[in-house]
Amino acid sequence: QVQLVESGGGLVQAGGSLRLSCAASGRMFSSLPMGWFRQAPEKEREFVARIDWSGGRPSYADSVKGRFTISRDNAKNTVYLQMNSLKPEDTAVYYCALGSAGGSYSHWGQGTQVTVSS
Repeated sequence: QVQLVESGGGLVQAGGSLRLSCAASGRMFSSLPMGWFRQAPEKEREFVARIDWSGGRPSYADSVKGRFTISRDNAKNTVYLQMNSLKPEDTAVYYCALGSAGGSYSHWGQGTQVTVSS
């Protein structure tokens, strides 16, 4: 059974930074890709970033490219999202998800709220 628990969200002023963490249980973590998604009020959930099992080949949504960095520590079963130069439009609930080789996501965390004030 895989469980994902996000942390690190909060309230920050525009231009500030936050680092989100996602702790995973289960032995599958280190062999599968991980992703971050977000959902703003009254909007659909959208892709933010993805990283493969080894920590390589990160990919990002255009809206966060150059500002966000995804990384992982397989020894700690944790994936991170470093968010810099935050904007009010980054306000959302952020979710981490366990990926698969085929590209889909099988397990999701409960989410952590990020609020960026102008």
